[in-house]
Amino acid sequence: MEQPPTGGGAGARVLVVDDDPTVAEIVTGYLDRAGYVVDRAGDGPDALARAAAHRPDLVVLDLMLPGMDGLEVCRRMRGQGPVPVIMLTARGDEDDRILGLEVGADDYVTKPFSPRELVLRVGSVLRRVRPVADPSGDGSGSGVLRAAGLTVDPEARRASKHGSELALTVREFDLLAFFLANPGRAFAREELMRDVWGWDFGDLSTVTVHVRRLRGKVEDDPARPRLIRTVWGVGYRFDPATTEEA
Repeated sequence: MEQPPTGGGAGARVLVVDDDPTVAEIVTGYLDRAGYVVDRAGDGPDALARAAAHRPDLVVLDLMLPGMDGLEVCRRMRGQGPVPVIMLTARGDEDDRILGLEVGADDYVTKPFSPRELVLRVGSVLRRVRPVADPSGDGSGSGVLRAAGLTVDPEARRASKHGSELALTVREFDLLAFFLANPGRAFAREELMRDVWGWDFGDLSTVTVHVRRLRGKVEDDPARPRLIRTVWGVGYRFDPATTEEA
């Protein structure tokens, strides 16, 4: 029997939402042994109530819930404020996975899944959320990235466009920060998955959906993107120069 990762939770609160008590119990046990504080909910209304009472650091959310499905739960949680979401789905249909990403899920795991892998995914997402140290070491914020009216502060996990704060998911923030740190270079989707997601393999539609969502928040006209360009046959390139010259 596989052993759960241990010691990485550092007290972070995780809300597990699944109507299958066996799945919920196994996931909760693995997360608990990894050092997380775990809440459980068996349906959408209960999940929303628990999230409102004790804001979780991350939600593990089943797509197929009775009454209110996981997509609606995710939408409503996003309405209460940003929170990382890992979606669980028993379906192998790509459309369902994309729907989960479209409503703001940061990651997804398809049932049946390895509980150990899920715990590792939880840790990966939470590491992205938590602030990184100021590279200057003096609090001056020298790690702030700026280009084409966009500002990204990795330490504070804040991003803005022309001074207005952007509401980004964990992965959208990471993707934007990566693009700003690497302007003018074309990246294949496989490279973005490795460098931004930290995955050596996975469904590349995850990258495609996140690029589309990010364009919707940073481009003046998402239908005609000028910042995040598609490089046909390769992937994507962040190109602030064209906007600055316009």
